[in-house]
Amino acid sequence: MSSHGIIELYERRAHDYDHDRSRVLHERAWIEEFLRHVGPSGTILDLGCGMGEPIARHLLERGYRVLGVDSSPTLIELCRARFPAGEWLVADMRLVQLARRFDGILAWDSFFHLSRNYQRGMFARFAAHAEPGAPLMFTSGISDGVVIGSYHGEPLHHASLDPAEYRRLLELSGFDVRAHRLEDPECGGRTVWLATGDRAGHVVVKQQ
Repeated sequence: MSSHGIIELYERRAHDYDHDRSRVLHERAWIEEFLRHVGPSGTILDLGCGMGEPIARHLLERGYRVLGVDSSPTLIELCRARFPAGEWLVADMRLVQLARRFDGILAWDSFFHLSRNYQRGMFARFAAHAEPGAPLMFTSGISDGVVIGSYHGEPLHHASLDPAEYRRLLELSGFDVRAHRLEDPECGGRTVWLATGDRAGHVVVKQQ
């Protein structure tokens, strides 16, 4: 299954991405705030984990268990070779059904590649995999719309809902927003959402 060619692009450019992705944890402040809600030694679902660096590596080094999901077989093979302590799965995040709940869920720099309709459907999937109280953190755009960027000369799709719709979808799925910042200058200009699933384990949601 393809979403605007994103799956094929990341597999085709897997080694370029491995080379280009900074290993500096510019996201550290947000990751640490996320981990504050996870608690010690929790298990984290990392959706769109790439080759596991720098985020999954940091989580593993901190003593957390990680299940990383990515649609690129090449990137997952790099994860398995470099971080055998982790659990790594080749899968499309839109189809993940693990019959497990996690102490934290990340969709960092991955969720925003999905179309707006697929993003709407992901909130039920987040809730289905979250332990009560588990944090969910993802990056988005700043307003409703689609932006086509470029990666190594190939078109790269990004989409976003309106912030009010994200809040509504989070609330309907049992998540309470804890922090939200537009284009955080201390995190590479990313727009970040952090919510906790205080009701996610108890709200009945329909998979899409």
